[in-house]
Amino acid sequence: MRIALLGLAGALALTGCDSGDVPSPAERQDGQMQQQAVPANVVELRSEGLAAGTEAFFFAAGKKEVEAALGRVLGGPLRSGDNAECGAGPITFTDFPGGLTAHFQDERLVGWNWHLAQDGDLPGSGTVKLGGNVQLGSPRSLVEAAPGYSPVEGSTLGEEFALGDRIGGFIAADKVEMIYAGTQCFFR
Repeated sequence: MRIALLGLAGALALTGCDSGDVPSPAERQDGQMQQQAVPANVVELRSEGLAAGTEAFFFAAGKKEVEAALGRVLGGPLRSGDNAECGAGPITFTDFPGGLTAHFQDERLVGWNWHLAQDGDLPGSGTVKLGGNVQLGSPRSLVEAAPGYSPVEGSTLGEEFALGDRIGGFIAADKVEMIYAGTQCFFR
């Protein structure tokens, strides 16, 4: 059991440096990575990308298209910036209302994280959600009962968990304070 947890922790550490692999056309046609639209006022976060209203994007989608779709659902970007120090290579990020940050490399979507609002953030005009029952602010008991849940033992970033092998998050004060997928710039 301990070896499996150490393996999972290692996999999540590598996920923090994931390059956001693009699914092959065969994977898309086989339905292994379905990208269905959601209601016009919803951004649904997914392990392989996100859907913003009527548009869905895999990791590797174009930055302009993703930012435009997120802006239509949540409102205009709050801030953007670059992090040249990221271990996965330089990252550009864009923060949107509702606590959503989209990560880009070479003008392509490579990851996202959904976090509690920062000072000065406005609420989104739409809703951000993760498919399933676990959401930002969910109690620990709901997260621990979720399919694919496992704690990340020995995380240097706080109380970290995994939901399957592509989504991770953090718990503070017995509630989910962040959920993420794809390339992140966490310094472990």
